[in-house]
Amino acid sequence: MEWTEIKIYTTAEGIEPVSAMLTDCGITGVQIEDDDELKEFVTTSSTYWDYVDEELLNKEHEDTRIKAYVSCNPYGNEMLMNIKEGLERLKNDDIGLDLGRLEMVLTDNLDDKVWLEKWKDYYKPFKVGEKIFIKPVWEENYDSEGRTVFNINPGHVFGTGLHQTTQLCMVQLEKYVNSATEIVDLGCGSGILSIISLLLGAKSAVAVDIDENAKKTAYENAALNGIGKENYTVLSGNVIDNEKLRDEIGYGKYDVAVANIIADVICAIAPTVKKELKKDGIFIASGIIKDRIEDVYAALKENGFTVVDTSVKDEWVSITSKAGVN
Repeated sequence: MEWTEIKIYTTAEGIEPVSAMLTDCGITGVQIEDDDELKEFVTTSSTYWDYVDEELLNKEHEDTRIKAYVSCNPYGNEMLMNIKEGLERLKNDDIGLDLGRLEMVLTDNLDDKVWLEKWKDYYKPFKVGEKIFIKPVWEENYDSEGRTVFNINPGHVFGTGLHQTTQLCMVQLEKYVNSATEIVDLGCGSGILSIISLLLGAKSAVAVDIDENAKKTAYENAALNGIGKENYTVLSGNVIDNEKLRDEIGYGKYDVAVANIIADVICAIAPTVKKELKKDGIFIASGIIKDRIEDVYAALKENGFTVVDTSVKDEWVSITSKAGVN
């Protein structure tokens, strides 16, 4: 498969709004490069390093950049168009922040090998919450400290676990997943949340995404972690307007639903999620920016959910709620 690298030039202030726009467009794995932040770290945090490459210190200064990747296919082309429109909106909206030039530069036709090497430069194993350890498949020497290990190939996925919203969901899943848990993952992307649920001991999981490509990716990720189709099902379609898909997912059968999407979609699927969950089932929703908390609260209340936890990481929010009687 071939890929297009997207590089967006912005400022430190622009990192969060540009990243949020990319998330809205379906991109959850980004790389942020900020020369000013690097220089500040090098000059003020010498206790954390012994040696810094002189070439790194003397490199020509560039504006803050956000990198992301899309596949060279019709789906990727559509994402590119949405990103261009999103940048135009940011340029025209007065949000009181200096977002810089918001210039997008594309590098086309990166093959899988080039893509993977780029990921290897900065994607290292990391811990999430109290139980989870995420590592790329190429890392062979690591200490998981007894945590549940999730293997991932960043060269072939939509989500990598790096984004704040994904991590907020993982922390909540640690609290609610047990050996009897049946889970539905809506907007699953790479399948990371549903697969981690199974690794944490969940009985079964159904993952759903509007993009057909996610189905293949999620199954590949599951296989990397020793999970087969006997307790993991991935479906494709739009749960909002596809009644057949909703029937296939099922009603009143899930202990936990997780949706790491955006506020508007969470509000729209709340009635569907309510029907999918058992009484007192848990709905973990993330991908929400702080400004939209009240909107999501209102949608949850309208559909019979009671909020039990609100977690915040940077400008992102996860809301966990409990379903009442259907």
